[in-house]
Amino acid sequence: MTRRLHFNLFIHDTGHHEASWRLPDAHPLAHLDIDYVERLARIAESAKFDSLFLADSPVLWGDPGRRPSGSLEPTVLLTALARATSRIGLIATASTSYNDPFNLARRFASLDHVSGGRAGWNIVTTAGDDAARNFGLDAQPAHADRYERAAEFVEVSKKLWDSWDDDAVVADKDRGVHAEADRVHVINHEGTYFRVRGPLNVPRSPQGYPLLVQAGSSEDGRDFAARYAEAVFTAQPTLAEGQVFYADVKRRAAEAGRDPDTVKILPGIVPVLGETEAQARELEAELDRLIVPKYAVEQLSKQLGVPAERLALDDQLPADLPSEDDIEGMKSRYTLIVELARRERLTVRQLIGRLGGGRGHRTFAGTPVQVADTIQQWFEQGAADGFNIMPAVLPSGLESFVERVLPVLRARGLFRTEYEGSTLREHYGLARPASQYALVTAQ
Repeated sequence: MTRRLHFNLFIHDTGHHEASWRLPDAHPLAHLDIDYVERLARIAESAKFDSLFLADSPVLWGDPGRRPSGSLEPTVLLTALARATSRIGLIATASTSYNDPFNLARRFASLDHVSGGRAGWNIVTTAGDDAARNFGLDAQPAHADRYERAAEFVEVSKKLWDSWDDDAVVADKDRGVHAEADRVHVINHEGTYFRVRGPLNVPRSPQGYPLLVQAGSSEDGRDFAARYAEAVFTAQPTLAEGQVFYADVKRRAAEAGRDPDTVKILPGIVPVLGETEAQARELEAELDRLIVPKYAVEQLSKQLGVPAERLALDDQLPADLPSEDDIEGMKSRYTLIVELARRERLTVRQLIGRLGGGRGHRTFAGTPVQVADTIQQWFEQGAADGFNIMPAVLPSGLESFVERVLPVLRARGLFRTEYEGSTLREHYGLARPASQYALVTAQ
C-alpha cells in the first residue's frame, strides 16, 4: 500500500497564535460556541482529515487576561460533534493524574459508541502545582510518579474496555438472555495506585477501545509512548530534531515488542500562508505585534521556573537556568524552549514572539507550495507520519490550508481524496485490538 500522510486538526479557540483573538474578525467567545466548533469539524471532515483534537487541563491555564480562557469539557463537546459529523476521528485529552480509570474508561467507551467508532484518548499526566491544588494536593506529584500512575491507569482502562467480549450481547428474546454472563469478566485489578473490580458497565465499543494518543517527549514520555501510544503528538522545531525523535520512538516501540509502523508520529506545524512568502511573513509579524509582553513573560517564567523579573525583554535568557532534571512540570517543552533560545541567541522579546505562534511547535510562514514542500520533506525523510495541523488563526487558517495546501499534496499522491474506512483506527491504518479476556478464554 502507498504510504500517505495523516492529518489531525488541533482546534484551539480562535487559533494557535496567542494574539489571534485580537484580530478584527476573531470570535471572542469561540471557546464556548458549539456552532463555531461544529463548523471547524465539518471543514476538516470535508477535507478528509483523519481526526480532530481538543486539548484540556483541569486548571485555568495562565492569566485569563491573556487570551480566551477556560474550555468546555472535551468528551462532552466531542459527543456533540459526533452527531454533527460522520467520519472524522474525535480525540479528547484527559488526565491520568486527576481522574479514576473506571469513570474515564466509561466516558471514552460511551463516546466510541455514540460516534460509531471514532473516539481517541490523548493521555496526559498534567504538569503544574495549580492543577494539583484543585484536587486537594499541595504540589504536583513527581514527574516519574505521574508516569508510573499513568501506565497503571492505561492498563486498568484496557482491562475494563476488554471486560465485555465482542459477542457477549446476544439479545436472545426466545431464551430471555440479553448477554451471556460468562462473556462479561470481573477484572479484579489490584496495583500500586488502583483497586478496581469491574467489569465496565458499557459493552465493548466499535473500536474495541479508543485510539491511544500521547503527547509527552521527555524520557519518561517516550518510554510511555513506546509501550502504549498509537499516535504521538510532538513539538519538534527542526527537521533534524524531528528525525532524531522519530527514530528514537520507533526504536523504543520495537524494543517494547511492538511494530513501529503502528506508532504514528505527528509533529505539530503552525502554517501561516500567503500568496507570496513576504505576504505570509507580514501576517505573522502582524500577529506578533499584538502579543502583550506582560502576559507572555509571566507564562515563560512559569515554564522556565524563574521569576518574571529576571526575564528582561531585551536580554537573552539568564545563564543560570535550572536543568531539565530540576523541572517537575513539562520537561521536554522546557528543554525545547531553552535550546531554541540558546541556539538562535534570542532575546526574551524575540523568544516570546517565536513561542506566541505555536508554543514551541514548528511554525512556518510561506506560500502553499512551500508549506507542502516542508510537509513532504519531513514525511519522506524520516521525521513524521503526518502532522498535527495547528492553524495560527481560525477558521481562516484552516480554510486556507484545506483550499491551497491539500490540493498540492493530493496532486503529489501524498494525501487521501476519500475516506477508506469508517473508524478512527481505520483512518490511521490500525487493526482493531482483540479482547485480552477473549484470547485467554480461547486458549
